[in-house]
Amino acid sequence: MQVPKNALKAKLQEGVPQYGLWLNTASAVVAEMAGHTGFDWCLIDGEHGPMTLSEMTSQVQALASTPTETVVRIPEPAVWMVKQILDLGVQTVVVPMVDDGDVASEMGRAMRYPPHGVRGMGAAIARASRFGKMENYTAEADAEVCLLVQAESAAALANIDAIAAADGVDGVFIGPADLSADMGHPGDPDHPEVLAAMDHMIDRILAAGKIAGILTFTPESSRAYVKKGTTFVGVGADVAIYRRALEATIDAVR
Repeated sequence: MQVPKNALKAKLQEGVPQYGLWLNTASAVVAEMAGHTGFDWCLIDGEHGPMTLSEMTSQVQALASTPTETVVRIPEPAVWMVKQILDLGVQTVVVPMVDDGDVASEMGRAMRYPPHGVRGMGAAIARASRFGKMENYTAEADAEVCLLVQAESAAALANIDAIAAADGVDGVFIGPADLSADMGHPGDPDHPEVLAAMDHMIDRILAAGKIAGILTFTPESSRAYVKKGTTFVGVGADVAIYRRALEATIDAVR
């Protein structure tokens, strides 16, 4: 039994835009439903979603029955968190609040086995290797994992070249909300200074030959950022979509 190919990583490296949905409800039912609706990827949000590792596991299992690729965002840049998510069989990991090249490099090492990294050798008893059925898992896994680190602070803006160049980092995902707040414009990701900063980071990420990603808020902004070269594009969140749908439903009958 071979390690599954990371189709999302392959398409992103080919420059094919991949559109995704944030999952914040901690519901396996919602994850499964979203996985059947046409998104290229769904991100299980361990940073802001109210979920435990067990709740993440159920969502990973639910998405595995759908055509949609699974991504997990861990709560913070921590080696032990990366290890747990990889052992679940997740191949694409997003790490928030990466402010410099040293942290980016540490996360790159966390994704890979020795001698190139520091990932613990426990997958033989984990879901990642089908509980030991994949005899070559540790030899093949490194090639299929994908690390996207988030640049979402003024420090990350200043250090974007080092972050993008870090070994083991496949791409850099820009977080407009936190970036705008840290730049002194909370709640205003469309401020001209923030927009200019994001354009600069996209240019530097692409110059480093890495995947550029961003969270967008309208179809127009999604298309605009794809034209600028971003390919890992978040286009919504389950909670926000459901809230709008529920409001529209009740408004329609009152």
